[in-house]
Amino acid sequence: MRRQRNVKIVATLGPASSDYETIRALFEAGADVFRLNMSHGDHEEIGARHAIIRQVEEDTGRPIAILADLQGPKLRVGTFADEAGAVLEEGASFRLDLDEAPGDARRVMLPHREIFDALEPGARLLVNDGKIRLKVTECGKDFAETRVEVGGVISNRKGVNVPDVLLPLAALSEKDRRDLEFVCELGVDWLALSFVQRPADVEEARALSRGRAAILSKIEKPAAVKTFDDILAASDGIMIARGDLGVELPVQNVPPIQKRLGRLCRTVGKPVIVATQMLESMIESPVPTRAEVSDVATAIYEGADAIMLSAESAAGGYPVEAVTTMDNTAREVEGDPLYREIIDAQRSAQKSSVADAIVSAAREIAETADVQAICCFTQSGETALLTARERPRVPILALTPLPGTARRLCLSWGTTCVLTDDVERFKEAVIAAVRAVLRLGFATEADRIVVTAGVPFGVAGTTNILRVAPCEERLIYRQGPE
Repeated sequence: MRRQRNVKIVATLGPASSDYETIRALFEAGADVFRLNMSHGDHEEIGARHAIIRQVEEDTGRPIAILADLQGPKLRVGTFADEAGAVLEEGASFRLDLDEAPGDARRVMLPHREIFDALEPGARLLVNDGKIRLKVTECGKDFAETRVEVGGVISNRKGVNVPDVLLPLAALSEKDRRDLEFVCELGVDWLALSFVQRPADVEEARALSRGRAAILSKIEKPAAVKTFDDILAASDGIMIARGDLGVELPVQNVPPIQKRLGRLCRTVGKPVIVATQMLESMIESPVPTRAEVSDVATAIYEGADAIMLSAESAAGGYPVEAVTTMDNTAREVEGDPLYREIIDAQRSAQKSSVADAIVSAAREIAETADVQAICCFTQSGETALLTARERPRVPILALTPLPGTARRLCLSWGTTCVLTDDVERFKEAVIAAVRAVLRLGFATEADRIVVTAGVPFGVAGTTNILRVAPCEERLIYRQGPE
């Protein structure tokens, strides 16, 4: 099944999308990656969804990526004497402490000593997705006195954001560690880390995963934005998670951050997902708002590798329609001549290695010599990622003998992943590439393709050879040894 677009679609699974029929329908509508949200569902449910995805993969003959999204450390207030909570009035004083007694309109427990260790007067505390805003006036090792800047109803176990300080919290809780080991043993392709603040958070997850999954860092805290270059260097991919980012930062700051981080990801050839509230109204409506469609289109115009559905596909009433809407929007945007102008203008001219030069030459040849596709033989996926960074005008086929590599590349812009046999000589790679493009309808026997690879085969990071090949298999077979 060939996608008629370059941007990839990530669909979150949940109660509305847990059976084989729905998951297959989501795939056929356009989902390239399925997200398993570890904040919801136990291991048995997660395992069942994973098994169904792999069954769909087997039945359709197409690699499918699975992304496990770890919950991360959740900061929440305690409980209140009144089940309905308490009303905080603007300008009133409100105390947060370690006292386990039920809360009221004057105080409540905040069972996170590490927050008190980091707080300073003037710091903000945002409760319930920022609906309540508190400013610290005085603090100690076990309390914080605050003034209510924006009031409202505060109730049991509402979430707390602390945007102004770097919290001494690991990105992985004990639950996350158990979940990480479970999904790695299960066989997911990507691990998403929530509330990353520093490169060390990524390195910890990488050590625990032991190469069993690629690491994707979610950017949703101001601290992560400040240290983004180092986090990007430590990560295999990035998710711009605009939900918490828009709580901890003024909402008007999020669009320029989205654009800047997306371009930095492309510069180094690492996939970037734009996420959160992309088609939020489709949780309850079969038709999105015009603003939501424009938001999706903006991410595509900016060259994002992937766009993501959360509750729209996990718990909404119209999961398949939401994926279809994203697919239709992507096709329309990518067919706009302005799209290509914007994508080409964003291309980085930086070339620092033989591999960079090879993939740049492949794009230029494809655009000037009437070539139908660029075929990359890859073990690690690096050649395909560098080719996707170039955003060529022709399709990219990533050919690999490794199912894990094929699945991980399902997140990369413009890449169709094809499993192939091991090859030992470049001539065999060319023959396999020709067979793949003919079988999948990317070219006819009258066309030509570009084939890139690294010789010797089987060694990651050795992209060093390029050939323009005819798609006539008989011509290939008549050629002598390389």
